Amino acid sequence: MTNKLGVAILLLLAAAACNRSGTPSSSPASPPAPAATREASRSSAPLPQLDFSALAEKEGPAVVNISTVRKMRGEAALPPLPGIPEDDPFFDFFRRFAPPVPRDYRTQSLGSGFLISRDGVILTNAHVVDEATEVTVKLTDRREFKAKVIGVDARSDVAVLKIDAKDLPAVAIGDPAHTRVGEWVVAIGSPFGFENSVTAGIISAKGRQLPDETYVPFLQTDVPINPGNSGGPLFNLRGEVIGINSQIYSRTGGYMGLSFAIPIDVAMNVADQLRQTGKVTRGRLGVRIQDVNTDLARSFGLERPEGALIAAVEPRSPAAQAGLQTGDVILGFDGKPIKSATDLPAIVASTAPGRTVTIDLWRESARRSVEVRIAEAPTEPRSWRH
Repeated sequence: MTNKLGVAILLLLAAAACNRSGTPSSSPASPPAPAATREASRSSAPLPQLDFSALAEKEGPAVVNISTVRKMRGEAALPPLPGIPEDDPFFDFFRRFAPPVPRDYRTQSLGSGFLISRDGVILTNAHVVDEATEVTVKLTDRREFKAKVIGVDARSDVAVLKIDAKDLPAVAIGDPAHTRVGEWVVAIGSPFGFENSVTAGIISAKGRQLPDETYVPFLQTDVPINPGNSGGPLFNLRGEVIGINSQIYSRTGGYMGLSFAIPIDVAMNVADQLRQTGKVTRGRLGVRIQDVNTDLARSFGLERPEGALIAAVEPRSPAAQAGLQTGDVILGFDGKPIKSATDLPAIVASTAPGRTVTIDLWRESARRSVEVRIAEAPTEPRSWRH
């Protein structure tokens, strides 16, 4: 009996050793999947739904390449000195006293634009066509047209062109007010001359004010934008244009993650005025403003820092006539909330001169409303029409 028990134990130990050494037991584990099966499994995995190909295919034909020629006047680097060869010891001496010789030369530049009507009206940036003596528009079907500059407003950096053509593809215009921070957007343009290039990113912020650009509440994006993209459209995922790609922040001259677009409602307002009257008219209130910080809000009795603090009121301005005072905090203008001082200039500028609007303000720890009749801002010397 003892011998039989010992044999049984030895058999069990041998079986366990065989299993540990890799010899299949009576119930082997499932073998690993072959490499081909694993690759097939990966390829059948669902891909992300984000896809810009349909948008690029549909909207790309409405985006144009713009090339310009400018005639510039400069001075010759080496004014000619008749009768004195350059290797003569007196050449450098006499050249210092020779008057510079003016000469004309031509420069070329590239940009982008997009069709807003089927009869050839194009929007682009003012700086793309500024001082151009010749503007050429190239379509995606390789046709080229000489364009007429209908009007330019350098203050908003918007220009309107026209080419002589019909039945062209045109973009749909969206509403930037419904755009949300974090929303995907797509740019199409000609960076460095590479026509109809598509790049994508998200809306990083809204209502950005840049130095010397008080009339434009820019859309900030992280869409890769480079020289040549200027004037091109910024699309939402519905295929609607919500902005004109205009500027980048860069220490190198190239893209560094910060790009800015003019909201399309601002651009269309400027374009309509240029087409109808040849100039851009803006509203004027007549105040100098600053932001409200936490300390100022506490001293004024405001619950939180918001609004535009009036730092000065221009004499005989609409603000002065309406009774606005230094120290008032503007919280609303014509039904629109004013969250910070940067909100006010663009809203006032977009108000038609002669309109009477209601201003909500904070004065002496109480909310008040006053009515003010908006005047016309001085004509911008940088707005013009051919």
